[in-house]
Amino acid sequence: MLQRSLLSAGVAALVLFAGCSSYSQKPEAVESLPGPPSSPVATSEPASAAADTLAANAMSQRRFAAESMAKSARTMAVMPQPAYPAPMPPAESRERYEKLDANPVQRVAEHPVSTFSVDVDTGSYANLRRFLREGQLPPKDAVRAEELINYLDYGYEAPRDRDTPFGLITEIGPTPWNPKTRLLHVGIQGWVPPGERPAANLVFLVDTSGSMQSADKLPLVIASLKLLTAKLRAQDRVSLVTYSGQTQVVLEPTPGDRRDKIAAALERLQAGGGTNGGAGLELAYSMARQGYIDNGVNRVLVATDGDFNLGVTSFDALLQRVQQQRKSGVALTTLGFGTGNYNEQLMERLADAGDGNYAYIDSLSEAQKVLVREAGATLTTIARDVKIQLEFNPALVAEYRLIGYENRQLRREDFSNDQIDAGDIGAGHRVTALYEIALAGEGGERIEALRYGADSSAAPGKSGELAHLRLRYKRPQDGQRAQSRLIERALTRHDVVTSLASTSPAFRLSAAVAGFGQLLRGSEYLQGFDYTAVETLARNARGADANGEVGEFMQLVQLADSLTPRQSARADLPGE
Repeated sequence: MLQRSLLSAGVAALVLFAGCSSYSQKPEAVESLPGPPSSPVATSEPASAAADTLAANAMSQRRFAAESMAKSARTMAVMPQPAYPAPMPPAESRERYEKLDANPVQRVAEHPVSTFSVDVDTGSYANLRRFLREGQLPPKDAVRAEELINYLDYGYEAPRDRDTPFGLITEIGPTPWNPKTRLLHVGIQGWVPPGERPAANLVFLVDTSGSMQSADKLPLVIASLKLLTAKLRAQDRVSLVTYSGQTQVVLEPTPGDRRDKIAAALERLQAGGGTNGGAGLELAYSMARQGYIDNGVNRVLVATDGDFNLGVTSFDALLQRVQQQRKSGVALTTLGFGTGNYNEQLMERLADAGDGNYAYIDSLSEAQKVLVREAGATLTTIARDVKIQLEFNPALVAEYRLIGYENRQLRREDFSNDQIDAGDIGAGHRVTALYEIALAGEGGERIEALRYGADSSAAPGKSGELAHLRLRYKRPQDGQRAQSRLIERALTRHDVVTSLASTSPAFRLSAAVAGFGQLLRGSEYLQGFDYTAVETLARNARGADANGEVGEFMQLVQLADSLTPRQSARADLPGE
């Protein structure tokens, strides 16, 4: 159709050109044009007669040209036309994220207990930062609210006693996006052991497959691991294993102070071939056992885009392998890199299965944060299988909703079962959880009460207690078969702060981050709370901001706001 349109336009142009030329040429030139025979012009004829004859000849020439071109056009229309390649569609992203539905509102009279595993991962925050800086909103499933919340430092006070490895912070105040509900803030601050950390046996497992060639992948991996290497000591050990189409040991266990040797091994790495990640994991765990340090840190750090395509590629099979290996006392940390084919779902789940943590490295500054500034939290575990459980009093709390932790939910009976795996906490790690709760009688309920259900006002419960908080954990020094320990705290009416301005900066800042995450996921619970409100709330809670993280957060909020499509204010016209 396009070719025929262009052909018609060309014919029309030629006809117009022929007509214009007939008026601009001299009589001698007109006689030289191809066409039907014309009567010669007599020089003795009057000028007016000669002009009439010339005009008649020109008209005949135009008619002949038009008929000839039309005939040519009809002939060309039935001839085979050259095939032009169709426009290439835009490159489709092959990044993979776990699909998660937001936690629903629960009615306390029907579901009074909420149980989940802690999560110290922060990869979602760095990953969405990458999207925003590239000028696009992140996919909904790439946003996990708890990892956004746990990225920032809220200045919690840390405990000083190893026997109580957590500082526990609770606060209840107004919900910034709903005046009829309250926000319950639970903060956990991990203990920081004094003195030097234990000796570390680290295995760098590096993906050197063809998919790792771009600058934000293998070159950034090498630079990042060199930052960590610069902080190692003689008592530490480093091994280097690579995998692509095949696996190999590039560096046997080497003292950490042999930095030049370790750096040289890293700098020799090149990308190419397939991705046999399963075989790489097997070899890395083997090297970790070879260099194992009793009472030390034994950990595999895998750096990859997660695009496993050779050997064992089954998601469940890979998780089972890692779960088996963690029983040997070797933990697994995953460091995600790159774009386009990034498999974040695998990165996060492997770290969970391996008693480790997951981080996404989008820049050298993020590598500095994860592998240097927070190296203790990344490498040293102070508590294993940490679980949180809240039991709400139906006499005082009508409903609750946990913000985030969708893939960390546990059954009620899992809380006391020490065979159930849960999240681990590193030295100095902080964990924050937020619940939006509707107090009975304040009009914040979203769910109708059951007609034949129990009357919540008559439900049993301690007088004045809103909820009972329980925390279970195991000490690493007690071994793999350790019994969990229990921390408990009651939350009462007296804990409720009625003014948002009277809440702590940590409360307001965490609420701002929670609002940001929900906006990016398109939450139905925000009631007009927008990016401007998020930025204002964060600005008022900023404080000293020593590392500039809150300032960067506000910049990301502004980027998300500018990238969010606005609905047109113009009403649709009738008939449109």
